[in-house]
Amino acid sequence: MAVSCPAEAAAPEARPPRPAVVRDLGRQAYEPVWHAMQRFTDQRDDDTLDELWVVEHDPVFTLGQAGKVEHVLAPGEIPVVHVDRGGQVTYHGPGQIVIYPLLRLPRLGIGVRDYVCRIEQAIIDTLAEWNIGAERLDGAPGVYVGGAKIAALGIRVRRGCTFHGLAFNVAMDLDPFHRINPCGYEGLQVTTVLDLGGPSGMDAVKPVLLDHLARQFGLLLQPVPELPDLSAAA
Repeated sequence: MAVSCPAEAAAPEARPPRPAVVRDLGRQAYEPVWHAMQRFTDQRDDDTLDELWVVEHDPVFTLGQAGKVEHVLAPGEIPVVHVDRGGQVTYHGPGQIVIYPLLRLPRLGIGVRDYVCRIEQAIIDTLAEWNIGAERLDGAPGVYVGGAKIAALGIRVRRGCTFHGLAFNVAMDLDPFHRINPCGYEGLQVTTVLDLGGPSGMDAVKPVLLDHLARQFGLLLQPVPELPDLSAAA
């Protein structure tokens, strides 16, 4: 989904923060988490608190609904999963922070365009904490540093509720990106926080990114230790 954001996203409206649950899932296979967020979205109602799921995935390529298989060049031993988000193909693997915001947009008073812009702004502001200058590119959702992609977005909105989300490269092996056309762009360069002089530890980056997402969406984050139901049933 291509959106155009202002050069600097508008500051969130001043309003009392809304509570939202944060669950750190640790390292998980992709498909159980995907099916769990589908179930959460299908079963939630107007009173369900918003949640943010933080996860590090086992190696996997995911291909969006309109994704073209020709962008998967040489997957080798890494599985390819066709999923119900927008966008083309991307890679998830160790050393990458994935956050799934499970939000009800009407309750936050924003639309899909603003939702995407605010996620991007949170990532840009996170990188600025380590003096890394990042930007958007017109028509290519995500965040870039010097033309190289450091964060990808792939979202789905159902009945005003968001699932899927963002993938932020912290300190990971980038070789699998050479086996695809990342996000459908041949020759697109990809980079990491570590390669740009930032920290190598996921634990150093997670709280900063979560804080900036909370600010963008006006959320009061409440970490809980319980994991969602990651059973195999879809």
